[in-house]
Amino acid sequence: EIHVCDWSSDVCSSDLADHLEGMGMITFLASLFIKDSKNYKEPSVRQAYGVLSGAVGIGLNILLFFGKWLAGTISGSIAITADAFNNLSDAGSSIITLIGFRLSGQEPDPEHPFGHGRMEYISGLLVSVAILVMGFELIWSSIGKLRSPEPIESSTLVFGILIASILVKLYMFFYNHSLSKKIESAAMKATSVDSLSDTVATTLVLIATLISKYTGLLLDGWFGILVGLFILYTGGSTLKETIDLLLGQPPKQEFIDEVKEIVLGHSMVHGVHDLIVHDYGPGRVMISLHAEVDVNGDIQDIHEQIDHIEHELQEKLHCSATIHMDPIVTDDKEVLVMKAKVEEMVHFLDESFSMHDFRMVKGSTRTNLIFDVEVPRKTSYTDNEIVNWLKERIHELPGSKYFAVIQIDHEYY
Repeated sequence: EIHVCDWSSDVCSSDLADHLEGMGMITFLASLFIKDSKNYKEPSVRQAYGVLSGAVGIGLNILLFFGKWLAGTISGSIAITADAFNNLSDAGSSIITLIGFRLSGQEPDPEHPFGHGRMEYISGLLVSVAILVMGFELIWSSIGKLRSPEPIESSTLVFGILIASILVKLYMFFYNHSLSKKIESAAMKATSVDSLSDTVATTLVLIATLISKYTGLLLDGWFGILVGLFILYTGGSTLKETIDLLLGQPPKQEFIDEVKEIVLGHSMVHGVHDLIVHDYGPGRVMISLHAEVDVNGDIQDIHEQIDHIEHELQEKLHCSATIHMDPIVTDDKEVLVMKAKVEEMVHFLDESFSMHDFRMVKGSTRTNLIFDVEVPRKTSYTDNEIVNWLKERIHELPGSKYFAVIQIDHEYY
């Protein structure tokens, strides 16, 4: 059976990564040293994979350093020698990743009640900085080579070392890329990108060496600059991603959908809003939300079911949940009709807006319609524009004098 891959799709590269990782030393070592190695969501398993990947990375990068240093010494190529020291810095990055996973797995303490999970993000940040430093150093060395170019001595041994290095780095990219998806690790993703940049860098060095051998053109310095620029680009990209994680990113939509599906799967919950996800690192996610329940329901029964939902979220999504109960009217026809009218106005203004906590309070001279409007962060309307427009439309409703009391909430996802 022949399987044809669409390489423009990430699916095929992911399948290949899984295949290579599955047939490689990581899987073999994991089967020996990691208990329940397929349970990627378990914090102890994640930590073990991070430590294992870091240890393998240290060993392979040190071997590559010695091989390329030998090739660079034999050939006199600044690009090969710089690439060798790039692998030595990668060994240092692997040490950072290993330490980061070890520290992130520590239990919460009085100084860090939410745990140490973000240490993994910090290790990814340090790896990205190391990539950038190496890129600048390589460009600087290559500029010096342009000023005083020297012929490159090539041999079968040099070519063999470079080709072997490319294959090893490709393997490191695939297994780190595969594991980064399975255990959702920013640090391991940064390491995989670093391995890919090394693959491209060494390929360019190999091309420069071949051109020099068969044409006599001295392109060592120029190719060294190209390699350095590529390393800077990849380092900058991974740096941005890890900084975004430290600053706080919105959760994945799939996670939001799963939370709502679980909560709304209970018949006593009529709506969910004010959902906030607090991310303190992999495996340390806390969520809070408001669940709308019948105002006439039995408070003890509702409280018991809310506790059950919190435990279900913990078991299925591995997150700590806090749910606030919002009582709403579900059997008053007049309130429901007015709620539908106001909800139609909110959606007319913008389909992405939603309404919740609707209450209708009648007075002797007027009726107050009290509700919240939840809007996404990206909207063309200001809060005042939304409030004023809705107040005007509600005030124009026929019948009693209606006045709106509106609270604007902003989505955190």
